Amino acid sequence: MTELFGQSSFDSHDPPSRELLDDCVHCGFCLPTCPTYQLWGEEMDSPRGRIYLMDLAERGEIGLEGSFTQHIDACLGCMACVTACPSGVQYDRLLEATRPQIERNVERRASDRLFRDAIFALFPYRRRLRAAAVFGLAYQRSGLPKLVERLLPPRLRAAQALLPPVRLRSAFATLPRRVRPKGPARRRVAMLTGCVQDVFFHEVNAATQRVLAAEGCEVLAPRQQGCCGALGLHAGREEHAVDRAKRTIATFEKLPVDAIVVNVAGCGSSMKEYAHLLADDPEWGDRAREFSAKVRDVSELLAELEPRAPRRRIDARVAYHDACHLGHAQGVREQPRAVLRTIPGVEVVDLPDAELCCGSAGIYNLVQPEAAAELGERKAGNVRAVAPDLLVTANPGCLLQIRRYLGDDVPLLHPVQLLDRAINGTEG
Repeated sequence: MTELFGQSSFDSHDPPSRELLDDCVHCGFCLPTCPTYQLWGEEMDSPRGRIYLMDLAERGEIGLEGSFTQHIDACLGCMACVTACPSGVQYDRLLEATRPQIERNVERRASDRLFRDAIFALFPYRRRLRAAAVFGLAYQRSGLPKLVERLLPPRLRAAQALLPPVRLRSAFATLPRRVRPKGPARRRVAMLTGCVQDVFFHEVNAATQRVLAAEGCEVLAPRQQGCCGALGLHAGREEHAVDRAKRTIATFEKLPVDAIVVNVAGCGSSMKEYAHLLADDPEWGDRAREFSAKVRDVSELLAELEPRAPRRRIDARVAYHDACHLGHAQGVREQPRAVLRTIPGVEVVDLPDAELCCGSAGIYNLVQPEAAAELGERKAGNVRAVAPDLLVTANPGCLLQIRRYLGDDVPLLHPVQLLDRAINGTEG
């Protein structure tokens, strides 16, 4: 984009708000919680530094190419700074306005563009993911991963390392469209099954249905649903996010339910943001607000319900990792811990530096593998420091990222899987 001093370097479509930019007083309370500032100590890789860059671009004093894009790309979007800020700076809004500007107006290197396009040509599509699962299983069994690991460029090496163990039976399984509650019905809910979650973490979806039913919820899982647009929203692909948001709203709004339940932190965060994403759309604005008002993380809903299903005792020291898009973006911190504590024998322990991201952050560990690796090693060290019997976290990206650096030292589960073990005796 041509640099025009005195004229904003952003285009006219939803640029970062001058009012929000001016909220930052550059106090520095965000610095200890920012993963990239902790890694590099570089001011422009801190939230206040990035806001300063946004401010300069809004004034037309710098363009969006080069250094500007580099520092914005380096941000994980973990929103720990939003939690830490005493002035209430809405860095999440600023980042969500800035990243689409880059995607529309900055020409990326061909290799970067093709890699990002490949991610979005695969991950949001369950049929493509299932086909990829078949090839992934063959690849994992071939012995090639160890042979080619050192030859791969960093991004492909990260993609290979993060590939979850493939179970074809799970990848091709489908959930019941309706599960009746055990005992008198307390709530009627619809459930997002997702894309990556449904193919590679289907057992988490199945556990979610069983737990909700055991606690008196009728659970609907509409078959025609798909990707909610979370990856696109977090990566600045606004058109993708808007299209997926509208499809998701259209699928769920016709269901007469009390809540729309999500078991993926990133998806839940984005679905609660549909009201903001579509605020200026005259056809979808009100529909998005009504939809977002119904969205609940599964731990939020379970925490609202008095436990009804008997729990088996599980004697275990359980480390809880706060997924950033659950703890920081949604403000859901105590509910998962409270739900875990309903299991007799479970001791819930927190991690050191719990506010720092593990390095997953949507597609971050694929497009910024070096920084993600440093954060992954740091998180794994903090897990080992509390010597848990197992670790639980409510986001598939976090599970894959931590598993990569923790290895087989500690078993990893979604919180509902542990609850499912206590209620239903399952081991999935």
